[in-house]
Amino acid sequence: MSRTQRQRRIVELLRQHEVHSQGELADLLLGEGTEVTQATLSRDLVEVGAVKVRRGRALVYAVPGEGSDVAPVGSLGDTASARLRRTCEELLVSASPAVNLVVLRTPAGAANYLALAIDQTRDPEVVGTIAGDDTIMLVTASAEAAASVAERLQALADARD
Repeated sequence: MSRTQRQRRIVELLRQHEVHSQGELADLLLGEGTEVTQATLSRDLVEVGAVKVRRGRALVYAVPGEGSDVAPVGSLGDTASARLRRTCEELLVSASPAVNLVVLRTPAGAANYLALAIDQTRDPEVVGTIAGDDTIMLVTASAEAAASVAERLQALADARD
């Protein structure tokens, strides 16, 4: 089974079953004849945008839908934006606008994780992100957009206080 086929099947399984762990998902795949390592499964879950969400009292994996489930950074009604809020609360140290850029600081090793969460919101003001180890350069179309995005991201991080 190709990577693309496996990832499609993972999305289908997550939509059909309440999957609580990667081990559970690996067992479902194995039951269909697809053996996958934990590292590969972990990468696949990130690539398909799977996040853990609360269903009742349990946390289960879910994949945001196409189009309507994706919203800008400031609207927290969808899975991707909720993930961004949690990620900013945990990882964003600072957000500083610089012309049409926003420089984001995180703890060491966390920049890629936060950049992915930002990218998955598909915020129309964000042109793209480039992540290093502890710094993200976020590109916007204008200085006004940079200031707006920096303010919204910092507000998400400050929600932890």
